[in-house]
Amino acid sequence: MTIDNRIEVVLIDDDPHLRQALSQTLDLAGLKILPLAEAKGVAGQLPRDWPGVVVSDIRMPGMDGLELLGELHAQDPELPVLLITGHGDVPLAVQAMRAGAYDFLEKPFASDHLLDSVRRALALRRLVLDNRSLRLALSDRHELSARLVGQSPPMLRLREQIGALAATRADVLILGETGAGKEVVARALHDLSGRRNGPFVAINAGALAESVVESELFGHEPGAFTGAQKRRIGKFEFANGGTLFLDEIESMSLDVQVKLLRLLQERMVERLGGNQQIPLDIRVIAATKEDLRQAADQGRFRADLYYRLNVAPLRIPPLRERGEDALMLFQHFANEASARHGLPPHELQPAHRALLLRHSWPGNVRELQNAAERFALGLELALDNSAPDGNPGAPVELVSGGLSEQVENFEKTLIAAELTRPHSSVRSLAEALGIPRKTLHDKLRKHGLTFGDSSQGSADESD
Repeated sequence: MTIDNRIEVVLIDDDPHLRQALSQTLDLAGLKILPLAEAKGVAGQLPRDWPGVVVSDIRMPGMDGLELLGELHAQDPELPVLLITGHGDVPLAVQAMRAGAYDFLEKPFASDHLLDSVRRALALRRLVLDNRSLRLALSDRHELSARLVGQSPPMLRLREQIGALAATRADVLILGETGAGKEVVARALHDLSGRRNGPFVAINAGALAESVVESELFGHEPGAFTGAQKRRIGKFEFANGGTLFLDEIESMSLDVQVKLLRLLQERMVERLGGNQQIPLDIRVIAATKEDLRQAADQGRFRADLYYRLNVAPLRIPPLRERGEDALMLFQHFANEASARHGLPPHELQPAHRALLLRHSWPGNVRELQNAAERFALGLELALDNSAPDGNPGAPVELVSGGLSEQVENFEKTLIAAELTRPHSSVRSLAEALGIPRKTLHDKLRKHGLTFGDSSQGSADESD
């Protein structure tokens, strides 16, 4: 059993008459009281950051007040504990105060004395918890910034949304393209929540064969199907007390979606071949790269499950929408790779920066991380500069050589990329590049490029 956070005072005394009298005094003062006859087990019933105070007699059979004080302060040294004795034992009072007791009350004491001490202790407790919340918020903000690198408005907004949702019990639907970092966001939601000490179970629904997906998710009993020789605990049950991250949820069959909807509504799971309903305390974070509303309209995804999941959606912006975040991320991953390989770090040069900002990053952060790894190793990179619609552009070469080499490479990349666009003549090509036609001809020869290499075919180069 856990003591409710609404309880403001836990009162412990083995004398039933005194316990009743003190309870009435505190209750008449408008305080919510939990009176107990013994101290044993109380520490284990108090939740983390419980907002109340403990008032306990010292001399009791079994566990006495000083032992209780030690247990309570072992798990929270800042919890106010008020101790009571009827023996006028000054050395005991000194021992209690040195052990960290908030106050020491000697029987008999006035009701006002007790109420004043309890109220001051509650005010101190609120201040302590407010400071903890502030420190935790600052720590979480720093941790989020370290995990989700970037200062673009979309990333600032995403971190703010994660911070707001993490502390809630709400299930979350993460929307994002392949490689955008959906699992990173899911882990951040888990690690910044009250479930951080519970399991984080990640499963990719798209990687599961249709024949095993139900067993993998819900578990099975022996004999549930051919080959099921012993009980299997499913991922949902295994994640009990923590978070289950279900990626590529759009790939689940309609039959499995029905079971998932029921699980989300009832928080119960039934293993295949079993009859027992197993209660679950889990948070489900689903992720998709598709438009589930459109999939529901097309009959490929259950509309009721979509609406159940879409209560708390989080959209991860693709890298192409994040501006100069690409530069921060690239340098971050390159420095990490250099340290991992024991190599000196390479600084981004102006030509590198221009190339990175120009690239559309169809593979998002995953593609950028791979590119940064190659850069850290001193290798030339040929980035597939596919447009968001999937149409390939010119490959972008990223090298870590000298400045002149990088400038030459950048110039060639820009011209080659422009050659893939429709131009009726060299004149229009030169105008698009912002250089004279003669200069363009010189640069085409210099880099081994011709106007006829463009997708529109050859044209009159003298135009």
